[in-house]
Amino acid sequence: MFKNYFKTAWRNLLKDKQFSLLNLLGLSTGLACVLLIYLWVSDELSVDKFNANDSRLYQVIKTAPGADGSISTYLTTPGLLGQSMQNELPEVRYATVVRAEEFDERAGIISINDKRFKANFEFIDQNFFKVFSYTIIDGNANEFASNKYGVLLSDKMALKLFSTTQNLTGKTIGWNSGEFTGSYIVSGVFKSPPANATDQFDLMFNYKMYQSKESQDLANWGSNNQYTYLLLKKGTDVDAFNKKIKDFTKEKIKQFYPGDKGLLHWEGDIFVQKYSDGYLHGNYVNGKISGGRIEYVKLFSVIAIFILVIACINFMNLSTAKASRRMKEVGIKKVVGASKGSLILQYIGESILMAFASLMIALLLVELLLPAFRGITGKDITLQLNANLILSVIAITIITGLIAGSYPALYLSHFKPVSILKGKLIASSGESFIRKGLVVFQFTISVVLIVSVLVVYQQMKLIQTTNLGFNKSNVIRFSNDGNLKNNISPFLAEVKTLPGVMNATTESGDFFGQASHGGSGIDWDGKDPNLGIEYYGNDVGDDFFETMDLHIAEGRSFSKAFADSSSVIFNEAAIKAMGLKNPVGKTVSLWGEKKQIVGIVKDYHFKSLYDKITPSFLVYNPNADYTLVRIKAGNEKQDITGIKNLFAKFNNGLEFNYSFLDDDYNKLYASEQRVSTLSKYFAGIAILISCLGLFGLAAFTAQKRQKEIGIRKVVGASVTNVVTMLSKDFLVLVSISLLIAIPLSWWLMNSWLQGFAYRIHISPLVFLMAGFSVALITLITISFQSIKAAVANPVKSLRTE
Repeated sequence: MFKNYFKTAWRNLLKDKQFSLLNLLGLSTGLACVLLIYLWVSDELSVDKFNANDSRLYQVIKTAPGADGSISTYLTTPGLLGQSMQNELPEVRYATVVRAEEFDERAGIISINDKRFKANFEFIDQNFFKVFSYTIIDGNANEFASNKYGVLLSDKMALKLFSTTQNLTGKTIGWNSGEFTGSYIVSGVFKSPPANATDQFDLMFNYKMYQSKESQDLANWGSNNQYTYLLLKKGTDVDAFNKKIKDFTKEKIKQFYPGDKGLLHWEGDIFVQKYSDGYLHGNYVNGKISGGRIEYVKLFSVIAIFILVIACINFMNLSTAKASRRMKEVGIKKVVGASKGSLILQYIGESILMAFASLMIALLLVELLLPAFRGITGKDITLQLNANLILSVIAITIITGLIAGSYPALYLSHFKPVSILKGKLIASSGESFIRKGLVVFQFTISVVLIVSVLVVYQQMKLIQTTNLGFNKSNVIRFSNDGNLKNNISPFLAEVKTLPGVMNATTESGDFFGQASHGGSGIDWDGKDPNLGIEYYGNDVGDDFFETMDLHIAEGRSFSKAFADSSSVIFNEAAIKAMGLKNPVGKTVSLWGEKKQIVGIVKDYHFKSLYDKITPSFLVYNPNADYTLVRIKAGNEKQDITGIKNLFAKFNNGLEFNYSFLDDDYNKLYASEQRVSTLSKYFAGIAILISCLGLFGLAAFTAQKRQKEIGIRKVVGASVTNVVTMLSKDFLVLVSISLLIAIPLSWWLMNSWLQGFAYRIHISPLVFLMAGFSVALITLITISFQSIKAAVANPVKSLRTE
């Protein structure tokens, strides 16, 4: 029986090549999209899941209240916190404290003989390997923990330096990074963090050495520069544990600083979050988790489902459109005894067969599209046929076949043999309603995707064109590595002599979003003791304002003509929050250090447009960590080559790594740009598949009404009249789709835009463009079938009556 079903299915596929090709194209395209999204979602969900104790591994997170009632959230905590929690809280099995730089570019230089490489590093304590699942492949953790000046190398770095990962214990390497510059003894080699780890580093130094250099900072409960991770005991109720530790740091401040009411007043709560959840759930609003990249995972999962559903609807419409060609087959089978159930089984089997044929094409499409998909997503995604993927793909394909074939199977199997053999195809109003409803659903989703693409594009355009308060164009940025840090003045002097260089300066931190100073410890005469302001602060060097085209609202910028080491410049937002009148010349205390206000800089965006401009300050430090060079437009390659040669003069053999400042700015919106690009492609695919379904429905309608069309032509109807008659019904369906899609898409995109402090207003033009596009696509799609039916000879259709 099944062999006969297979033969029948195969013959039907070959008999009607046009419909079979359209079905294969629709299903395979839909499955290819689903597979690509599945690979991306699987990769996203696997990030930071590599630790053996993932279910019990948590990060401690800290909050801080602001003067405006908002609550900020920080991943850094006091250095004293980890050991205190392990000693005092029975729920904690192990606690580890890690000191890591907050952004990748701030690294050191590792060297041996004539080999020199830039490397990222962390300071780890004795419990690190008890909490995290990093493997030491040479040496051992105990030897490293006992050696204050020991260092662990990643296997990748070991291969760069020594061309091997074995027998390296006892070797000496040189390290150049600020106060930690010196020689260190290799205590072992660890396997590099996996690709799905957010924390990537090349070296591990002993936390004891960091403690010896920063003992004063680490002994202060008010200093938050470390990351604290906990391995909780099995069975711990995390919600109850969070309630228990909420005031943990507040109690410590009461105990160690009983007279400092200001510090306590602005001390926030602490809570723990599962470590592997941080990547996907990294956004916080007023101290509460409020989503993150998980929103994009959900978004594209929903898009995958919708595309698959649209592909299935396309299959249904095409299958029912050619139902009349199989009427006699159904009638004869019923006459000779075939049951309704066996017919349903046969047609669903054909659908599943078609789905698996589409799967083969989809796998080929995925393999062809993966290089481009990797470029869009920024992920090294590969199609590896492991057990999970194979089972998932088979399950998706079978479900697709069942969904796509269910309605056509029921539709075909319910025909009565007598009516079928007389050649009468009687369709109920309910069947017509279902087919039209499916088309409305398809185009509703298509319109929502089109509107989403347009809105995201406009928001990204706003981001690119918004006046940030400074000029980010043609500015390159690089780290003052190695010898450059101590020779920055002569280096800048030579850089400024290069023909294409307009100006150059230094600054600390990440120009967008990361501060080298931060907190609320700024005081001045007459300050309200209940006023708490969180400040963002950076060090800047000579000519910073001139290089970045920043504008002074009052006072002056930093200058070599003055002793500005004791000067500070605030932005307008800070002065407004502080309530200072005539601020220039007044003295403030920055964490106990007296500074004179010499100028007020006009507000500029030093964070993404997700955030409003907040209070910030700049202090003078010509030896800051990064160099900014503004070059003339049009000859960038030659200018960068000149800067590179000067860099090599001060750091011979060290790779020159730089970035353009506008590229750094765009990285703030990398996820949004990827969503925009992917949405554009998926919207196009959804429309393509929808049009295939519409094509099928147009064919079905033209076929069903061919005698009516013949009669109309005999009594004088023109080709235009017939085309208008057939097109009108479909345009009504598209209009209904628009009525549903417009308010739905407005609500969805308005919700998305709420995450930006600076955002567009959705224009009615967006909906007009989407509606016009869909209407035009509809007319183009159905025109072939409509014109074909309109120009057909009426004699042929009436002769069969």
